[in-house]
Amino acid sequence: MVNRNLIRGLDLTEEEWQSELNSALEGGAQEDIAWTTQQMDLNQIVEGRVLRVEGDVVLVDVGYKSEGIIFRNEWEEGELLPEPGAKVKVLIEDVEDIHGLVDDSRGMITLSKRKAEKIEAWLKVMETVHEGDVVTGVATRKIKGGLLVDIGVNVFLPASQVDVRRPADIGDYIGRTIQCLVLKIDEARRNIVVSRRALIESERAEKKAQLLAELEVGQRRKGVVKNIAEFGAFVDLGGIDGLLHITDMSWGRINHPSEMLSIDQEIEVQILHIDHEKEKIALGLKQRTPSPWESVESKYPIGARVKGKVVNVMSYGAFVKLEEGIEGLVHISEMSWTRRISHPSELVQTDDEIEVVVLGINKEKQEISLGIKQTQENPWDRASERYPIGSVVKGTVRNLTNYGAFIEIEEGIDGLLHVSDMSWTRKISHPNEMVEKGQELECRVLSVDQERRRIALGLKQMTEDPWATDIPSKYQPGQIVQGPVTKITNFGVFVGLENGLEGLLHISELADHKVENPEEVVKVGEVIEVKVLRVDPDERKIGLSRKRVEWAEEAEAQGATGGRPERPAAVDATELKGGVGESSGPLFKHPARGSSRRPESVPAEEPAEPE
Repeated sequence: MVNRNLIRGLDLTEEEWQSELNSALEGGAQEDIAWTTQQMDLNQIVEGRVLRVEGDVVLVDVGYKSEGIIFRNEWEEGELLPEPGAKVKVLIEDVEDIHGLVDDSRGMITLSKRKAEKIEAWLKVMETVHEGDVVTGVATRKIKGGLLVDIGVNVFLPASQVDVRRPADIGDYIGRTIQCLVLKIDEARRNIVVSRRALIESERAEKKAQLLAELEVGQRRKGVVKNIAEFGAFVDLGGIDGLLHITDMSWGRINHPSEMLSIDQEIEVQILHIDHEKEKIALGLKQRTPSPWESVESKYPIGARVKGKVVNVMSYGAFVKLEEGIEGLVHISEMSWTRRISHPSELVQTDDEIEVVVLGINKEKQEISLGIKQTQENPWDRASERYPIGSVVKGTVRNLTNYGAFIEIEEGIDGLLHVSDMSWTRKISHPNEMVEKGQELECRVLSVDQERRRIALGLKQMTEDPWATDIPSKYQPGQIVQGPVTKITNFGVFVGLENGLEGLLHISELADHKVENPEEVVKVGEVIEVKVLRVDPDERKIGLSRKRVEWAEEAEAQGATGGRPERPAAVDATELKGGVGESSGPLFKHPARGSSRRPESVPAEEPAEPE
């Protein structure tokens, strides 16, 4: 049967094959050649007897009234010319009395020995060769689209049918004896198309089916590496290719299969998996030896110190080879107790020999967690000894947040200076009102939490609490003072007294009449005169009144005239509201006198420093 689908996929049309074959046969159009030797006629093959050789022609008697001539160039260079009397088969090309085609100057019949040989060869081939047969021949010439193969006659081997994978240069096959499968015979046009690829695929299919029936998972087989890719290598097991994935080549790390294998290398592999439906086979090379992970827990117990070699550095950590096939990861967080590391390359480089501590093992996932910092003393273990509460430390402002400033006491150890511990008197909204990044400061240690690695620092504790002595002695109830309006709220007005110290002028103390909106009476920045109503060191607030200043002025005026004005009773101390944004909170809430404890308004747990 003719493989029509394969024929359609060939590189040349039938007309192109015919043209090439005609050229290869060194003849013109052959459609007029007769295939019978029954009559003496043009294009008839007859047997003749050599008479003699004259110059460039050989005279032959073919039993006709005139002698026939064969041109001498019909014999190959170096080929012996026939002796007189020798028998030779020839093709009659021109006859004297037919169509007037005889050579008038010689008066003889024109014969062709070469064409007769080719026609007889074709007839012989046609008797023995059929479509689907396997033929053997020598590749003789490279033509457009393929090769000519001599199997007795020239047949056409398309380039796409030379091999399973098309070679870079089909000219390399010239002179080689090859076997091919006959795809198509066109008797009318006298050409034959053959395929070496189809024969190879057919043979491979037989071998593949046989091999698949023999293979079993766990078997060891020898094979030849046929192709190498980034993900692995294809190994010919003798009729079927198996995939040896890069992860199954070695228990150790390899970057490319070419580090272990080369094309045409013979290796022994183990069958890992067989997919009979898809005819796919997974192979393994490392499985021939025991996995080093089988005894990893006994060789590398948790807490053990071991040495290894850095084989890869990533943004999140470094991989360390402990032995061939066993690697562990040192995460960036396990590299230093105190240093802030942006990239592991700041501490380690590829090929470095380092000491590490085994932190954890996951045998199923084949993972080991390692640590570098565990080989050194943790400075936080002695932080309370090195920084006792009440001691003074020097540091540099490293970072500012909404709730405070982080002060670097030493490399990797920071203390938090909370906004509430920056000033005794000043109400601070953001740390940048008091400090800036890079600034060097002296602070007092307020507390140390070794487990949570936190140190609380205080700046205001470097000086005496003014609420303990200075403020109560300087501001007495009934005293008239002046100050600018610093802030207006819905419950009153804050008045600046000195060095960030503020007093609260409650809305009820602004004027004699009822005030709905304090901004109708005073403006921010306006300097006003107020009377001190109350100084409360425990609650750290000063209550002020503006209307009572006017009362005092009116009382003086009335006294001068002998009158006595009637005034409302004094405001009770509980009505002196304070706080920041709340109608019932204190104006200031700081530690009691002499206390180093953080104010009550500070959260029990400070927010973690932002990354």
